[in-house]
Amino acid sequence: MHRLERLLDLGPTLVAELDLDAVLDHLLETACEITGARYAALGILDERRRGLSAFLTRGVDDATRARIGDPPRGRGVLGLIVDDLRPLRLDDVTKHPQSYGFPPGHPPMKTFLGVPVILRGQAWGNLYLTEKEGGEPFDEGDERAVVTLAAWASIAIENARLYEAAERRSAELERAVRGLEATSAIARAVGAETSSDSILQLIVDRGRSLIGARRVVAALARGGELSVVAGAGEADDPPPGLLDEVFRTGEPHRDDDGLVVPMRYRTRTVGVLAALRDPGGRDAFTDEDEELLVSFAASAATAVATAQTVERDRLRYALQAAEEERRRWARELHDETLQALGALRLSLAAAAREPDPDRLRELVREAVGQIQGEVANLRAIITDLRPAALDQLGLEPALEALVSRVASVEGLDIETDLELRPLDGEVETTIYRLVQESLTNIARHAAANHVSVSVHAGDERVEIEVRDDGRGFDPEADVGGFGLRGMRERVALVGGTLELTSGMGGTTVRASVPVVPEGPALGL
Repeated sequence: MHRLERLLDLGPTLVAELDLDAVLDHLLETACEITGARYAALGILDERRRGLSAFLTRGVDDATRARIGDPPRGRGVLGLIVDDLRPLRLDDVTKHPQSYGFPPGHPPMKTFLGVPVILRGQAWGNLYLTEKEGGEPFDEGDERAVVTLAAWASIAIENARLYEAAERRSAELERAVRGLEATSAIARAVGAETSSDSILQLIVDRGRSLIGARRVVAALARGGELSVVAGAGEADDPPPGLLDEVFRTGEPHRDDDGLVVPMRYRTRTVGVLAALRDPGGRDAFTDEDEELLVSFAASAATAVATAQTVERDRLRYALQAAEEERRRWARELHDETLQALGALRLSLAAAAREPDPDRLRELVREAVGQIQGEVANLRAIITDLRPAALDQLGLEPALEALVSRVASVEGLDIETDLELRPLDGEVETTIYRLVQESLTNIARHAAANHVSVSVHAGDERVEIEVRDDGRGFDPEADVGGFGLRGMRERVALVGGTLELTSGMGGTTVRASVPVVPEGPALGL
């Protein structure tokens, strides 16, 4: 009765256990308890169900197990249950015709009870019991109890295996989601972030989270040498020689300390990613970790290469802009100021030779007028370079002065609609230069009569529009117009957007910039 109660109590407990190792240990413990066996073992069949792939024991200490050597493989008496799948009771296992005997160091065993463990109609393993207490043989009650226990165990084992499979699939799914999130973050960075430093920090942060590393570092080739440029987590960086080797060969390297993979973009390696594990934490990185980090590194390499290209283009555009400005002011000074000073020199030379006092005074007055004119021209040039009103009075007065000057000099009818307040200095400069360049283009190329300038500052963004009624042009054919390219680049640098439309009815430039710079946006 006690044994029956124990089995009834055990069933729900065993079935509720979801850890397979705990289920098997509980099975061996309970089998010994309800039969009085000194030793218990569980043989787990291999995939072909022809022998044992694992052999778990209870009652045999580590020293004895070491003396015995290799575990049995399911031959001899143990093989009978493997082949027959029926319970087997023996009063003396050593006297059975198929007994191979015991290896040296094996404890003596006589009484024997073996019961198969069946899962879904197929053999999964066998439960073996030996040495019933008091030297008595196992009886029919022991056999029925162990058969019942094996039935409970089969359900518990199947539940635990399903749970482990579900947990494994959940972990794989979670890993896949982390990989997708990390790769998506890199993809978003390609479209929204052009700072190499920001992208590199994002890469190491995401990479560390992706595979649960203690530290992840990114190393890039700069100046012919590979150097660590970003890192996340606390640990010593991997040896430079190892990073160089992976960079040179383009092949991943994995050992007990960490994982290093190349960052490849198209046909070239732009750098390497190195992940270091925590020696006191997780196990060494796995094949799945390596595959995940290699895939992540490919996306990271694309982001890095794109950012590097954008930065090179930005530097090239900046240099071209500076050179274009130098040529512009060289033309202004040569065509206007230098020629006027040459004429003034001739006038003063003539005045120096003039004997008539009245004529001399007339020539001097003309020279003074020329000097005043050139002073005004130089002030206009200085204003174009950096208007004092922008620093002293603010954006709105500076724009009003700009419009007034262009309207007066170029003979244009310019209508303004300005609603502004004090803004970030970089944003104010961007808006001023955008309107200035738009008006310059209109004056030089549009042959327009009427122009409207609208600048409205909202709570979060400033909307700018410059419209003319000129002859227009084909925006798609503008491959060399640095003025438009410079406008786009300047707006992009503060995180704004620019749209240009043009046709027979004129040209419209629209821009939207944040009231606080947000950093450059790619693809403008």
